[in-house]
Amino acid sequence: QVQLVESGGGLVQAGGSLRLSCAVSGIIFSIRHMGWYRQAPGKQRELVARITASSGSTDYADSVKGRFTISRDKAKSTVYLQMNNLKPEDTAVYYCKLMIVTGAEYWGQGTQVTVAS
Repeated sequence: QVQLVESGGGLVQAGGSLRLSCAVSGIIFSIRHMGWYRQAPGKQRELVARITASSGSTDYADSVKGRFTISRDKAKSTVYLQMNNLKPEDTAVYYCKLMIVTGAEYWGQGTQVTVAS
């Protein structure tokens, strides 16, 4: 059974940093990509960053480019999101998502990030 467990969220002042981690268990040799999404109250869930398993190429939402960095540690089956220069508008529940080559998707339970102004 595939499991994704996020950690690293919390409360931080504007301008601060956090690093989110997503530990994956139960797979996994057929990952297409892994990504971080977020959902703020009253808003739709949106893509924050994504990394392609085969090439390591990355994509970012325009709102986080230059501030957030996604990375992956294959040995630890973990994907990270380093978030710097956080802004109040980054406040949301952050979710880790994994997609395998069949198109099936797996989500973590989410971790709250709150940025105080």
